[in-house]
Amino acid sequence: MAKKPHASATPATEFLRRAGVDFTEHAYDYVQHGGALHSAEVLGWDAHAVVKTLVMQDQDAKPLLVLMHGDRKVSTKQLARQVGAKSVEPCVPEVANRHSGYLVGGTSPFATRRSMPVYVEQSILALERILINGGRRGYLVGIDPKRCVALLNARAVSCAMGLDD
Repeated sequence: MAKKPHASATPATEFLRRAGVDFTEHAYDYVQHGGALHSAEVLGWDAHAVVKTLVMQDQDAKPLLVLMHGDRKVSTKQLARQVGAKSVEPCVPEVANRHSGYLVGGTSPFATRRSMPVYVEQSILALERILINGGRRGYLVGIDPKRCVALLNARAVSCAMGLDD
């Protein structure tokens, strides 16, 4: 009997398994700076359902995670207003790696090195299923977004804007 292909475990997938979460595994060839649009294209998914995990920080350099549609970007002004910060900006890759314990391009919101507040674009919750990073470049997991948010104790925000805005 042939075995089902299985990607190696990551801290994120170990976390999901311990929590009893059903998820699907989606591996693809990672391309530097390809992002969610590339992974959506090669996996045959709508980029709106491929969710990016972004490590950001407030004016005091306190980190936070933002879950955003692959075909949208974060309005940092709107996000700052909604989280009660003066300003929010993306972390530089080295700082993001240090906070999350993952390499940028492979950042999962699950089992991060440092505990951080998680914010999710509210429209993600309307999706039936999302793909989100599984803790390694070129590896996404399919999960129910409501289950994802419950596991992360994420707070819904409205800060999406178009990629061309």
